Amino acid sequence: MSKIKATTSERIDALMERAESALQNTDYFTAESVAASALDLAHRGLDYDRMARILMPLEEARRQKRLLAADAGFTGRMTTLPGDDWPDRPGCWLVEPPRVGADARELRLRADERGVPAIVICREPETDSGAWPIVAIGVKTVRTTIAPPSGNTPSPSWFVEAAEALGDAAINSVDPARPPASRVDNLMAVLQTLRDHDRLHQALVDACRAALRAEGTPTRRAG
Repeated sequence: MSKIKATTSERIDALMERAESALQNTDYFTAESVAASALDLAHRGLDYDRMARILMPLEEARRQKRLLAADAGFTGRMTTLPGDDWPDRPGCWLVEPPRVGADARELRLRADERGVPAIVICREPETDSGAWPIVAIGVKTVRTTIAPPSGNTPSPSWFVEAAEALGDAAINSVDPARPPASRVDNLMAVLQTLRDHDRLHQALVDACRAALRAEGTPTRRAG
C-alpha cells in the first residue's frame, strides 16, 4: 500500500471511529456528517470495503433522525419559504407549489445546520389522475408519484411512505446489469440526493461488495 493510500485509509478509519462514537452517544447529526465525509473519501479512493462498512452507521444515524422527526407528530405545509428561525421543532414538512424541489433541498440543509430532525418532501402540481408527483433535487433528480393523503392532510406516516417511494424510485433508476463499480457510482449519486431510505443504503452496500468481488481483492484495510 502506498504511503498516500495508507494515510487516506487512516483518515477514513479515524472518521469511522468518530462516527461510531457519536452514534453511541445519540449525537445523530454528528454521526451522519462524519460518516458521510468518510464515505466520500472512501468513494473517491475506490475503497469499496470501507464504503460498505461506513454505510452501516450512516444508515443508522439517518434512521434515528427520521424516527425523531416522525415521532414528533408535527406536520406542516409550505407555499412560501419560512423565516430564519425555521425549524424551531422536529417534524415533517410538505413543500408545495409554487415552491420547488430546490427549495426543499435548501430547507433540509437548514434543518441539519440547526440540528433539528426533519423530513421534507416536495410535491409538484397534481396530475390529471389526482396523483401527487414528488421530487428530490440534488446530485441526481428523482421523481415519482404517490396517492395524496386522506383528506389531503399528510400525516407523519405519509411522509415516511413518501420518502420510501422516492428511495424505491432511485434504486429502480440504477440498471442492475451495469458493472458493479458503475452501480456504486450511480447509487452513491442518488444517496447524496436521498437520505431517508434504508434500502438505498443497503443497495449501495451490496454494490460495493460486488465491486470488491469483481476486483478480486478481499479487503482494503489500513496497515
